[in-house]
Amino acid sequence: MRTATTATARGSTAHATLRFIQETYGDATLETITSRLDPAARERLNAAAMTDELPYNAVLELWRTSDDTLRARDAEWFDRAGAFAIGSLGQQLYGGLLRKSTPAEFVTQSVSLFRLYYAPGDMVAVEVEAGRAVLRLDGFPTASPLFCARQSGGLRRATELAGGRAVRVRHVRCEHEGDAYCEWELRWEREGQN
Repeated sequence: MRTATTATARGSTAHATLRFIQETYGDATLETITSRLDPAARERLNAAAMTDELPYNAVLELWRTSDDTLRARDAEWFDRAGAFAIGSLGQQLYGGLLRKSTPAEFVTQSVSLFRLYYAPGDMVAVEVEAGRAVLRLDGFPTASPLFCARQSGGLRRATELAGGRAVRVRHVRCEHEGDAYCEWELRWEREGQN
């Protein structure tokens, strides 16, 4: 499995996680989590602007520490945090990339939303048909299944913002389960479809 030592994530990934925790679980839970972070990492995360590049390892530390605190009471929290990130800060920063006439237009657009959040790598459409797409992660060291859960929620919300109804997202291949790469299958209903 590839390591995350040279990968980066935008400051918005950390800010969205912190904001989700605060709004969903309250200030006391947020303080508990941030107090468990390495002081240098905590300072770096708090000081980062939305579009600053952060070491992915620092963001992973936040995610893992949060998961250690939240998983027992809410096993699906990270999927919901991914959806929250796209639905809140994602729309503010990249609304033009999210609000499309169809989900197919979103997954095939020339500007990669993934590359605006993470480096290196990309999320590429390997299959697109009416009401369905398969996206493959290429060249990014996820380093944790938490990343995969966040992507599932984020892709669901992005597909909804692009006009998909009754959206379903499945993480059909995962490098953390022995697959060579991660893939997500997105399904949605089109306008007028029952």
